[in-house]
Amino acid sequence: MTNPTSTSAGSRAGRREWTALAVLMLPLLLVSMDVSVLYFAIPAIGADLEPSGTQQLWIFDIYAFVLAGLLMTMGSLGDRIGRRRLLLGGAVAFGAASLLAAYANSAETLIAARAILGIGGATLMPSTMALIRTMFVDPAQRAKAIGMWSGVMTAGIALGSVMSGVLVEYFWWGSVFLVNLPAMVLLLILGPVLLPESRDPAPGRFDWPSVPLSMAAVLPVIYGLKELTSDGWNVRYVLSITVGLLFAALFVHRQRTAASPMISPALFRGPGFAPAVVLNMISAFGMLGSAFFTTQYLQSVLGKSALEAALWGLLPSVPIGLVAPLATALVQRGVGRAHVVTAGFAIGAAGYGMLALAGTDSMWLVLAACGVLASGIVMVISQMTDLAIGTAPVEHAGSASSLLETGTEFGGALGMAVLGSIGTAIYRHDMPSSAPEAAKETLGGALAAAEHVPGLATAAREAFTSGMQGAAIAGTVVLAGAAVLAAVALRKVRPDSRTPDEPSHLSPSGV
Repeated sequence: MTNPTSTSAGSRAGRREWTALAVLMLPLLLVSMDVSVLYFAIPAIGADLEPSGTQQLWIFDIYAFVLAGLLMTMGSLGDRIGRRRLLLGGAVAFGAASLLAAYANSAETLIAARAILGIGGATLMPSTMALIRTMFVDPAQRAKAIGMWSGVMTAGIALGSVMSGVLVEYFWWGSVFLVNLPAMVLLLILGPVLLPESRDPAPGRFDWPSVPLSMAAVLPVIYGLKELTSDGWNVRYVLSITVGLLFAALFVHRQRTAASPMISPALFRGPGFAPAVVLNMISAFGMLGSAFFTTQYLQSVLGKSALEAALWGLLPSVPIGLVAPLATALVQRGVGRAHVVTAGFAIGAAGYGMLALAGTDSMWLVLAACGVLASGIVMVISQMTDLAIGTAPVEHAGSASSLLETGTEFGGALGMAVLGSIGTAIYRHDMPSSAPEAAKETLGGALAAAEHVPGLATAAREAFTSGMQGAAIAGTVVLAGAAVLAAVALRKVRPDSRTPDEPSHLSPSGV
C-alpha cells in the first residue's frame, strides 16, 4: 500500500518533503559536528576528569572509530527494519549518550558515552540519505536536496570546533554535548509526522556474520592510518592495516557468496555507482588531508589562539553553501556530470596549488586556498552522492549511503596519513641537526623547546611550512589525477541513468 502523504513515482516533492528535509538536517549537522566538537574541550576535560594519555586519545577517537565500523551494518539494518524507525531509535541513543557525556564524572564514563554516540551516529547518517532517496523521487529535486545535504555535512565539521570553543569559553565542557538534546527532541517529535517509513520489501535474513567481518575490515585500517599520521611509520600500524585489508577481502567474498548479503553486489552493477564511491573517497582524501596542516598552520605558525584559528577557519566554508547548488544547476542545464566533476577536481587541485605557494606569513593565501579546495571538493561530493544514491535501487538506499560514508571515512584517514607522512618527512629533513629530538618530531615539540634554543621556533615554522608545501604538491597531483579519472570513468554515465523509483511498499507503518 502506498502512503498517501508520500511522493508517488514521477511526482514532485512539496512543502511537506522540504520541511522534512530541514528536520533531517538536524541530526546530520550534529553528527558531523561531533567529529570536531572536542577540539577545544579536551583541555577542560583533562583538568576535570584527569584522564591518562591513552584515555584522552580514546575520548577523542572512539566516536569516529565506532561510527566508521558500524556504518555498513546500520545501513543494511535500516533497509530491513525501516529507515525512519532506525533514525528515531538512533536519535534516542544519541540524545541519551549526549546527556551521559555531559555529566560524566570519570574518563571511563566519557569514553563509553562517546562510543554510544558513535553507535547513534552510525544509525543517523545512512538513514538521512536513504530517506532523501525515498522522499525526493524527481531527479532534479533529489539533486538539490543532496546538494544541501553535502553542504550541511561539510559545514558541520568546521562549525563543531568553533561551537566547542565558544561554549567552553562561557560554560563548562559538558555543554558541548548538551547542545545535541534540543535537536534530537525536535527530531523525535516531528520525525513520525513528516518522515515516511520505507524498507526493503523482501530483505531476506539479516547477515549477522558480516557484522564482525565488516568491523574487522574497517576498524584496523582506520586505526592504522590515524596512528601513522600522529606517530609515523611503525610496523605495528602497518600490520594493523594489513589485517584490516585481509578481513576486507573476506568480507567481499562473503557478500559475493551469501544468499542474503549485508551489501548486495547488485549495487555495483548500477551505472556509475562504483566510480561514484571511488571518486567520493578521493574527495575525502583531499579535504581532510589539507586540514591536517592548515589547522596547525593557523595556530602554531601564525600564533593564533585556538578559538581565533577556528573562527578564521570558518571563512573557507562560506562559499560551500553556494557551490553545491551551482554544480547541480549546471548539470540540470545540460552540462555533463563528467565535466562538472572533472572541473571540481581541477578546482580542488588549484586550491592545493595555492597552498603550495604559502610562506610562514601567508594567512590570506592559506584561507583562500582552503576556500578554493573546499569548493571544488563539495562540487564533487554533491554530484557523486547524487549519482550513487540515484542509481541505487531504492530498497538498498541505506546500504548505498553507508558505503559512501564508509568510503569517506577511509579516504579521510588515508589523506591524513599519506599527506601527513609527506609533510612530516620534509619537516624532519629541514630541521637543524642540532635541534633536540622532541623538536624534530613535531612543530609543537619544537615550540615547547624554543625557550631554551635561540632561533629554533623560526626554523621549526619554516620547516613545517616546507612540509605543508610538499604535501600540497602531492595533493595537487592526486586531485589532478582524479580529474582525469573522473573524465574517463563518467563519460559514459548518462544523466538519466536511474533505477526505477519509489517502491510500492511505503506506508505510515512501514508495512
